[in-house]
Amino acid sequence: MGVPREPTYSLLVVACFSRHVEALDWAVLQLTARFGKIALTSPDFVFNHTKYYESSMGCDLFKRFVVLDAIVSADCLPEVKRFSIDIEQECAESNRYGEKRPLNLDPGLVQLGKFLLASTKDQAHRIYLRDDIFAEVTLRFEAGAFEAWPWTYADYREPAVREFLGAARDMLYGRVSKIRKSTKSS
Repeated sequence: MGVPREPTYSLLVVACFSRHVEALDWAVLQLTARFGKIALTSPDFVFNHTKYYESSMGCDLFKRFVVLDAIVSADCLPEVKRFSIDIEQECAESNRYGEKRPLNLDPGLVQLGKFLLASTKDQAHRIYLRDDIFAEVTLRFEAGAFEAWPWTYADYREPAVREFLGAARDMLYGRVSKIRKSTKSS
């Protein structure tokens, strides 16, 4: 028989990509206004792993990851994905950029054992959450590092991306350890 356990502690991560630094900066402001301060920000990574986005976003894309500071509930992913879609749409409708889709936001969760990504698209390795949002386990934490699955996107396979997410996981681990210690001493 299953027994309820402690919550799955998570940190919200949003991968923001565009060819416009101003669009990324604006998106981060929208995210912080809704979800609180940023704990970690990655350097901007060149995004050249696929030509899939060129027709709607243009060339010379780069990606920036932001990790929000607050520990969040694992069931927040559909809400965050819906909010990120609204931000993308607002940016596109601003007509400040020439592209049909000047901004792409991909929210996910760092947890102690995995990194999850939200998606609006179903696939064999994705699970439906709610509100037309799916989740996939994009990376697993194994032997002290995040490791890829066969379906993991090429950019998430990059050592620098996995190291950045590993740093977020280390931060989460430290916080969870403090929570567990304070719970035991209560």
